Amino acid sequence: MAADRDDSGNGAVAVVEDVWGDAFDQLARRRPVRRTPEAGADTTMLHEAATGASALVVRNKTQVTRELLEATPSVQVVARAGVGLDNLDITAADDLGVVVVAALGANATSVAEHAVGLALAVARHVVALDSAVREGTWQRQPGKELAGGTWGLLSAGATARATARLARGLGMTVVAHDPHIDPTMPELEELGIQLLPVDEVVAASDVLSVHLPSTPATQHMIDARLIALMRPDAILVNVGRGEVVDEEALADALDRGHLYGAGLDVREQEPPGDSRLHKMSSVVLSPHVAGITGQAQARISELLCSDIDTVLQGGEAEHAVGRHRRPARKVGG
Repeated sequence: MAADRDDSGNGAVAVVEDVWGDAFDQLARRRPVRRTPEAGADTTMLHEAATGASALVVRNKTQVTRELLEATPSVQVVARAGVGLDNLDITAADDLGVVVVAALGANATSVAEHAVGLALAVARHVVALDSAVREGTWQRQPGKELAGGTWGLLSAGATARATARLARGLGMTVVAHDPHIDPTMPELEELGIQLLPVDEVVAASDVLSVHLPSTPATQHMIDARLIALMRPDAILVNVGRGEVVDEEALADALDRGHLYGAGLDVREQEPPGDSRLHKMSSVVLSPHVAGITGQAQARISELLCSDIDTVLQGGEAEHAVGRHRRPARKVGG
């Protein structure tokens, strides 16, 4: 790993979360890189780290607000290591002429494999049985097969489509709800994904996986009403955003025996506080790591560093998620 750089000025890159890799080592040989991974969670440190930088690299803890962008007029490009954009004020970036790039889809395989892993762990009681064996017991509890069932997707974006590919490999039918996707997309037909209204997807699913971002429209979208529509032996998997699932409603349903179990990689609060879900053997938990594999992080780093270099050299970003592919603000204001 390259040493942290203290240089500043035109072309400097501020990395304010735990984002690194070979691509950033190489970037640090070409231009000044200031790495303060703890700054993203502290507003004062964040402003100090971003001041004078031309590029700002964040993950999910950093709130890139209008106030921050207005206070750091040297910033030309914001690079998001990951796929969620809920911590970025894209409208402000567009208004101020800042390029925003994100490696959308770069961790889709990683997220999909984790989603399937959680579903299988719940279906076969892997965590509970592992603990029992370690404690010296030998309880051969039966599980359930996923083959022949239906996998439902909330979203048909990149991670959802990658999950569909794996679910089809398990011998499952795939349905999805996504009002924002083009139903004529060739990949939907290739993967055999049938688009349906949300209630129909929820009611049909043996496994229902959530791949949604956190927005006002998705806040507690999976509430008591939708959970009641799920099959009594269904498995809920969340690899999107924790705010989408009403955790109290989910715990109530599991307490009643309605649902086979749940696999949660993301939570309403991260890290979570005390929760009834933590005491349930039918729930498998992981700490928001679905997209974090060595391969996925390498792909993300390569895409971000390539776009940072391109933008700061006057070119167009390939992975822009806002209005601008080139900066439209004058350096320094």
